[in-house]
Amino acid sequence: MRILWLTLCAACAVACRASEEPQWQDRLQTIATELIPGVERAIGLTFKYPPNVAVRTRDEVHQFLIDKLASELPPDEIERTMLAYRIFGLIPETLDLGKLLLDLYTEQIVGFYDPRTDSLYVVSGQDEFQVRMIVAHELAHALQAQYVPLDSILGTRGDNDRQLAAQAVMEGQGVIAMLAVLLPDQDLNEFPDFWQEYRQMMRDQQERMPIFSTAPLLLKEILIFPYLGGADFVRWFERTYPDTVPYGRRLPQSTEHILEPNSYREGDEPVTLRFRSSDGLVHDDGLGQFEIRVLVTVAAGSESIGAAAATGWGGDRYGVFEVGESHALVWWTVWDSPLDQRRFASILEREWAGLVGAGRQREIVRTELGDHPAVLVLDAPEGWHGMENPPAVDVVPRRR
Repeated sequence: MRILWLTLCAACAVACRASEEPQWQDRLQTIATELIPGVERAIGLTFKYPPNVAVRTRDEVHQFLIDKLASELPPDEIERTMLAYRIFGLIPETLDLGKLLLDLYTEQIVGFYDPRTDSLYVVSGQDEFQVRMIVAHELAHALQAQYVPLDSILGTRGDNDRQLAAQAVMEGQGVIAMLAVLLPDQDLNEFPDFWQEYRQMMRDQQERMPIFSTAPLLLKEILIFPYLGGADFVRWFERTYPDTVPYGRRLPQSTEHILEPNSYREGDEPVTLRFRSSDGLVHDDGLGQFEIRVLVTVAAGSESIGAAAATGWGGDRYGVFEVGESHALVWWTVWDSPLDQRRFASILEREWAGLVGAGRQREIVRTELGDHPAVLVLDAPEGWHGMENPPAVDVVPRRR
């Protein structure tokens, strides 16, 4: 689901007393100026012009979030997204997704970069050390925005997985830049336990936050993944391609590229699927390898089973179709090999097939799409005629 372009910096989660100095805005500008050279070194690019910086109150940020959600995730789109994720079993039937997202972001946000105003903002109420962390991370986004169109990259419609992969690159660079600036004399690669401890610290701090701790696993993982998974990918990319940056044609195309960088290096591009007909179609998108991992983890209660089920993902597309006053889910997935196909189908049949709502039926069918081993999942009201003749998809040819 679409994630706002905000910094949810878990390392800065503890609230502190705001500085009362009337010169705080000037001090913020001074901090940004001091940190710019370190951020430039960490990312490997230079600022074309100095970024704008400003302080905002919690109330101002809350209103910003309301406006941002309204423009990027309007109520009808939230409703369509909830339909799909409820059928998948990823969110409860009673969840108000729009309200929860607003509450989550309000709880967590301590700073953000807004491409529309080309400015980075720090939320009042932080001490100077926190401010330096926030500004370092947000400077990375301000620098990125001078080289890539962040709004268009992160505002992609109908390709959730590709958008999440792009966000992981941007947030991963922010994490790397922040750590490089705050620990300038340390080579973190010399400390084998550092990244494991840092990941655990982020997760522990998030879980201590009241709203986050009670959110569905899907939302928790989507909030954390761009920072942790993204940082891992960026570190790998810098070692593998030290002379360039992961933008433009080098931007990862799927969360598979983030989770399994060798697939990125080997040019394993995702297979694009499109529904042949839009009759009755109210919403369609893809889960991608990362969200398939979460789906199976929720069903099986095991991260290792979730990871195994998603291995070998090649591409997917789901559609939510109107069926009277209800809805049917049609989900096509393609796999790298017959072995991956069989493993995915077997795990779904064992861990997920029985978790179907009252008055509904679910089928898991092993099939083929062109040259690709495929699995078709159908979840619909009992008696739906589409179970016998489900909506078909086409494989979209890759651009040469």
